[in-house]
Amino acid sequence: MATTLSVAHAPTVAEHRLRPSFLGLMRGEWLKVSRQWTFWIMLGLMVGGYILITVIFTTGGHLADRLQRQPQEVLYTFMELYLFLLRVFWGMMMILLTARLIGMEYSGGTLRVILGRGVGRLQLLFAKLSVIALIAVIGGALLMLFATACGLIGIQTAAHNLDMFKAADATFWSNARLYAASVLISLGVSILMAAAVTTVTRSLAAGLSVSLIWFPIDNLASLPLMLLAALTQWSFWPLVSGDFLGLNLNVMAAQILSNPQLSLINTFGPLTPVTGAHTLLVTAIYAVVFLVVMATMTALPDVKE
Repeated sequence: MATTLSVAHAPTVAEHRLRPSFLGLMRGEWLKVSRQWTFWIMLGLMVGGYILITVIFTTGGHLADRLQRQPQEVLYTFMELYLFLLRVFWGMMMILLTARLIGMEYSGGTLRVILGRGVGRLQLLFAKLSVIALIAVIGGALLMLFATACGLIGIQTAAHNLDMFKAADATFWSNARLYAASVLISLGVSILMAAAVTTVTRSLAAGLSVSLIWFPIDNLASLPLMLLAALTQWSFWPLVSGDFLGLNLNVMAAQILSNPQLSLINTFGPLTPVTGAHTLLVTAIYAVVFLVVMATMTALPDVKE
């Protein structure tokens, strides 16, 4: 009897030990990402974009004269350009990556196989999100270092010195940190949005399509609201625009920076005045909703793909 129990118990222990770990799942997800040629193409496009922007900015506009007359303005312009590109284009790439990494399991029919090997649904989802978050943060930091190096080379070539950094006071560095924080917030909520959309649609094609048009539609929605406000003279329509995610992300940096001297951060904002606290609150609400939706849809037991 004892021999029978020990033999019966052995497979259970072995199966328990063979259950994939969270770090093991993350390694597997990174392997999937690293083998996607689209990821490396997108990364190459970001690198090329930073080189192109730096060349255009440093070879035109009388940069040497501007550095002598308004060095702090040039500093703000470089900081704004590089972080703006990171928020918009790197954010779009993170949306693509998230929708692909999650949607491929549904459309490829591999989700059932993975779950059959003892992986929990939420465990798999958060392993994917963890990998994407690491790529977003580490990749974004490396891109900013590369962009900064390009900027320094361009400025040194144009002015033959780096004296402009003497104009970088405490306010500038504070604004740079706050702007970078707003970019990280934008990247994070964009990833959550793409994950929620893809888990709801349970399709790679639908997840990619809806995720990519989310922010364009969000931003363009202000135009019919503006028209309705002009036709009806109701203050309700401008107030509605204050709850749109994309519009709040567009002006978040402008609202949280102290004495902002930037131009791109004030475009396509809500039709009603908003504060920095408002933009952060709206973004946090959207993030929680996205998180609840994707966790709920992922945890549903009826996996038919």
